[in-house]
Amino acid sequence: MPRNVARVRVLAPLAFAVLIAGCGGGQSTLNPKSRPAHDVTELWWWMLAVASLVFFGAVFMITTAWLRRNREGLPFLGQRERLAQLLVIVFGICIPVVVLAAVFLVANLVVTKDTDAPAARTTRMTIQVVGHQWFWEVRYPGTAAVTANEIHIPTRTRVTTAVETADVIHSFWVPELNRKIDMIPGQIGRILLYADRPGDYRGQCAEFCGVQHAHMSMKVIAEPPATFRQWLRNESRPARPPGTVTARRGARVFMTNACAQCHTLRGTPAQGRIGPDLTHMASRTTLAALAIPNDRASLLEWIRDPQHVKPGNRMPGLNLTPANRAALVTYLESLR
Repeated sequence: MPRNVARVRVLAPLAFAVLIAGCGGGQSTLNPKSRPAHDVTELWWWMLAVASLVFFGAVFMITTAWLRRNREGLPFLGQRERLAQLLVIVFGICIPVVVLAAVFLVANLVVTKDTDAPAARTTRMTIQVVGHQWFWEVRYPGTAAVTANEIHIPTRTRVTTAVETADVIHSFWVPELNRKIDMIPGQIGRILLYADRPGDYRGQCAEFCGVQHAHMSMKVIAEPPATFRQWLRNESRPARPPGTVTARRGARVFMTNACAQCHTLRGTPAQGRIGPDLTHMASRTTLAALAIPNDRASLLEWIRDPQHVKPGNRMPGLNLTPANRAALVTYLESLR
């Protein structure tokens, strides 16, 4: 194989990886939108700077040693053995100890303190997030509101987020707002969510949890407090009764098939807990943990063949007739 071709095959994937790593997109830990995320980002830059200094220093010393490999004595300093020993002690022991101690103290005494869940006396709101394979269940204690994958919070409000898992280990991470926190079976973790300004902040499960781990995403929607309160009032209401003949037919399809055994519609006999709560499903912008948009075409395809859309998920195909499937979608679209 020609040498130039071999070099291209080696360097091209590396260059591509660098380009991908530089794309922040909608989920970048280097684009903080809150004080906790800013602290994490600042710590990251300091650690990168120190690591780069140590790395290039080591490269310089290795290069110098290689260039002088056939000569005796310490590079540039002749035969001063004591000075050589001193340099080894300083650069090999003292500097690493000081740097590691400083990073440990800053990370644990400053950054962790600022990014952890606030004390009960300082928090104004608590929400519960439960990780499932592969979606996020979100509850608002003190209300009947239950949603999925889209977490609404008011801006400039310290929100304690209590996280837990219903099955395997997951990891809750919204990098623009805070660090990640693991969700361990049998344990409840707590972390702060705080957004300086309105916006949508993408999050992700950061712990491999099965075949659809990559499609276990979420969105934190930060809204002005008045807008959030209006959303919460609507989300706390039971499901709206169907208002048209087609929607009523769709409701019957929902109740007489596996839908009602797997999903909850508050205010109806459907009380399933396997899949997400669908009481206000039409108010969400996405389906299947942000995998597809919440529009009629996507919803029809999702119901027709959910395993094609998101392989491995727990929703079975219902084998509905086209007319019943269309009626069911019409009913679900009315759940706002």
